[in-house]
Amino acid sequence: MGLNDTPAGQRVHIGIFGCRNAGKSSLINAITNQDLAIVSEVKGTTTDPVYKAMELLPLGPVMLIDTPGLDDIGALGGLRMEKTYQILNKTDIAVLVVDSSLGMSQDDKNILARIEKKNIPYIIVMNKADLLPSVPPAPANTIYVSAADNFNINSLKELIAAKYVEEKDAFPIIGDLLVPGALVVLVVPVDKAAPKGRLILPQQQTIREILDNDAMALVLKDNTLAQGLKSLSQKPRLVVTDSQVFGEVAEIVSPEIPLTSFSLLFARHKGQLFSMAEGAEAIDSLEEGDRILMAEGCTHHRQCEDIGTVKLPNLLKAYTGKKLEFDFTSGVDFPLDLSPYRLIIHCGACTLNRREVQFRIGCAADAGIPITNYGIAISYMKGILPRCLAPFSLLLKD
Repeated sequence: MGLNDTPAGQRVHIGIFGCRNAGKSSLINAITNQDLAIVSEVKGTTTDPVYKAMELLPLGPVMLIDTPGLDDIGALGGLRMEKTYQILNKTDIAVLVVDSSLGMSQDDKNILARIEKKNIPYIIVMNKADLLPSVPPAPANTIYVSAADNFNINSLKELIAAKYVEEKDAFPIIGDLLVPGALVVLVVPVDKAAPKGRLILPQQQTIREILDNDAMALVLKDNTLAQGLKSLSQKPRLVVTDSQVFGEVAEIVSPEIPLTSFSLLFARHKGQLFSMAEGAEAIDSLEEGDRILMAEGCTHHRQCEDIGTVKLPNLLKAYTGKKLEFDFTSGVDFPLDLSPYRLIIHCGACTLNRREVQFRIGCAADAGIPITNYGIAISYMKGILPRCLAPFSLLLKD
């Protein structure tokens, strides 16, 4: 996997905000040293959020997000502004670009208040410093730059890197469950829904973290699991399975061997594992005609046996014995109004960053709607959720 292949969910998301003609696009071009964004003297050139994956040293893989101007006008401008505000929900570092020759506007102050309310690390970039008679001392969280002549651009990059608090160690996938030399068995079904010639993202990321912690990964299909376990000379420290074969794997893996799933690992890595486990309890109180939101973080071609649109809804109807209604969302689409729903079941969110997942969980909490994820819901209905939570219970790193 090359630098540009780093998954979006693993990149630091840097949101670029500011009024029209503050020089946001010019600043992105200066930071990247490429003509990535269209630059024009005409106000409102950027009409939709523009994403650009890149390597920003010394920070590493990032996602730059260029947004429409904060002072956009008219009905269409209002819609653009809603998109801009939504970008805050996935922003790890906010960069507020201000035309230093004009100073901070009320629109700048309004979005800064939103940024601070969401506890997003931020930098105020006073752009167009080349138009000033002299560059004044910069207050805290502020830097004077000129995108036009590259003044202070390298210093800005270093400031952005310093602002980011590394979350990899704080929110691991599996590393803190391991010791050097430990053996982890990963159960990976290969069916019609599996991508050709590769493993899906959660499986790749889990394997990488196992290797990073000097442990060993044994990857097996579900139909070779029993044989594989018998051939081992050491007991696995943990078995991690794809949620779709939870029931079958739980029967094969003896009770003294800890068992969990990729979905539970990622619920802790990006979400709130134990609160999402509590959310699964709402399945038992579903009534006839209740509406459930099935939410996915990515967009993909759905197969005939898709887990989110086919397998899970069928399992829920069979488990509850009720006629249930389902709505399906994917990608960046997540309803602002959650009141129609009795329960939200989310995917593992491997393509979303942690801040976006936390935002969605927060929206559900604000609306009083239980939220869980695919794997947690399946393990709950299979009666094995307590067993699958056991490996995390002593860590208490939710």
